[in-house]
Parts: sequence; structure tokens; C-alpha cells
Amino acid sequence: MKHLLVDITAHGYGHIAQTAPVVNELARRIPDLRVTVRSAATTPYLQQRFHCDFRHVHTALDFGMTMFNAVEVDVPRSLVNYREYHTDWDAKVALAADEMRALQPDLLFANVPYRSLAAAKSAGIPSVAMCCLNWADLYRHYAPDDAESRAIHAQMLAAYDCAEVFLKVSPTMPMESLSKTRSIAPIAQLGVVQRAQALSRSGGLPGDKLALVAMGGIDYRLPMEEWPTLPGVRWLVPQAWGVHRDDVSALETLGMSFSDLLASCDVVLTKPGYGTFAEAAYAGVPVIYVSRGEWPEQPYLVEWLKQHGVCLEVTQEALDQGDLLNTLQRAGSARRASVRLGSGVHEAADVLQSILMRTM
Repeated sequence: MKHLLVDITAHGYGHIAQTAPVVNELARRIPDLRVTVRSAATTPYLQQRFHCDFRHVHTALDFGMTMFNAVEVDVPRSLVNYREYHTDWDAKVALAADEMRALQPDLLFANVPYRSLAAAKSAGIPSVAMCCLNWADLYRHYAPDDAESRAIHAQMLAAYDCAEVFLKVSPTMPMESLSKTRSIAPIAQLGVVQRAQALSRSGGLPGDKLALVAMGGIDYRLPMEEWPTLPGVRWLVPQAWGVHRDDVSALETLGMSFSDLLASCDVVLTKPGYGTFAEAAYAGVPVIYVSRGEWPEQPYLVEWLKQHGVCLEVTQEALDQGDLLNTLQRAGSARRASVRLGSGVHEAADVLQSILMRTM
């Protein structure tokens, strides 16, 4: 029985949205595959995405970038955290390698905690990295150009190059600093359209528009209590926000997966993030987004979605005030048919399967 170890960064949900469809496909091909997922996400959330049996080890393997909220990076704190993360680097990698040996995986699939890749190399375990970004490029974007930052960046690059291959999922950052990259097609989990159920369970009426508010896996509560009521618009928001309005429903109470809800809505309000952008494009659902400022991945996501879907920006001020009627109307009139699902899932599964078969 083959054992796949899946390590997922603690920074947001998009990394899970990319990874799970590939693991699901691999488990379909290898029915007795044993899967261990190390992630800081909750088990119920992972079960929405991973449709195979898996063991969940609840741990935060990294932090990506430290955030004030879903759209603002706390740059000073991020740099401090990276200095701490890289202190006694070799000893930390050795400890991570010991922990990985104890799990006895045949292959590591990482999206994209780089210390895991260095640990796998030390433990003699083959590894594959996959993502639309890497933390070395993100760190280099925000870090000062001094000797300490260059040394940290060099350790990050060396760790990423421990992978046999880094699969760049389109739309992707260029990642020119990495040496073992291979581009693959987009990855998305296509939901099942259940519009009638979503409308009924949210208390909507025929003809109402469903607007899904999905700001990702990092806290970013919008001041919806101050928003005006928009006739014919029903908002679906996270239950944790505790919004009490007649035109708002908690998405968790509807008994539908996130992907199915997204596919069943008329529009999604979000920030630039791979999972929601890709799934919206494939479902043909217009996207309204608020900018993430200087986040380096943002231009590539936005440009791709403009080519393959409907992508409209709203200002932070308009979002805070709920001044969204005009943008919602534009999004509705610009709705396009869904695009064809690419082969990224199968391309990635092919790579993983070939390595697993090689280890027999």
C-alpha cells in the first residue's frame, strides 16, 4: 500500500482548493492509496474538499505571510517571523525530517511549505511541489535587500529546489528564481449547480439574485450591518460573522458544499485568490473583487480571469459602505458561459503516480 503525505501551507484556503482535486484523482487511480494530510485547516473543511479517506494531522507547517486581514500584509511582523522561522534552520530541518520518517510516506506532495521539501530531501523521501506561487518570491518582494534577507531567501530557494519538480498551476507567477518548474493547466473543483435549493434554503424568492461573499481562509469581516438593503439581492456569508439581517444567510446552514454554492450563485464577492477565481471562471460566475494592494500574485490572477470570465474591481470605500448596486448590475449583464475545465488535475496526478510507481 502506497502512502502519500500531503503538506499544505497554513496561509488561506486556495492551497487546499488546488491540492484536493489532484489527491482525489490519484486516489481514484490507486484505490488502496493511504493519504495523510498535514494542515492547519479543520477536519470538516478538509472533508469538503478531499473525497478520499485520509488521516488529518492538524498542524501549521508555515505561515506564508502574516496578515492584518485577508487583503493587507503585516510586512514588519512577517519579516520578524521569517527571521525566527529560519533561526537554527539546519536543526529545524533535521527535526522535520525525523518527524517525516516516522510517518513513513512514499512521496511528499507539498503546496507549498518549503521546509517540508528540505526535510523530505534529508529523509530520502521523494517530493513534488505544486502551487501558483512560492514563498521565496513573496518574501523577496517584501523583504529589504540586505545580507540577512538574502541569506533567508537563499535557504528558501534551496529548499524548493529539493523537490523533484515544482508544478506551476496556471494562472501562475513567473517563478523565474526556481530551477525545476513545469507549467500545468489550471485546477478547479467544479461544483454542481443547485440554484433552486440554494435560493429556497436561503429564504430567497424566484427572481432574487444570490451573492456569495467569500473572502478566503483569513479573517476579513465586512461591515454588512452598515450596508443598505439592495432589493432582490440575497447575501450568503460565513456563519462566524454573526450577521443578522433579513437579506443575509449563513452559507454553512444551507447544507451545500462551497463549490456547489459558488456554482449556484449569480455573483461572488471576494479578494484575488486562486481557488475562488478558478472555480468562478469554470462555473461561469462573475467575480467582484477588492484589491490586495501590492500582493505579487494579484496581477496574474486578475488578468487571467479577465480573459476567461467576468472580473470587476470594487474600491475598499465602496465595499465598506456596501455601495455595490451598480457593480452587481454590471456583473449580471456581463455574465459569460463557463470555460472548459483544463487538464491540470490529470497532469499533476500523472506526475505523482509515476513517482509512486517508481518507488515500488
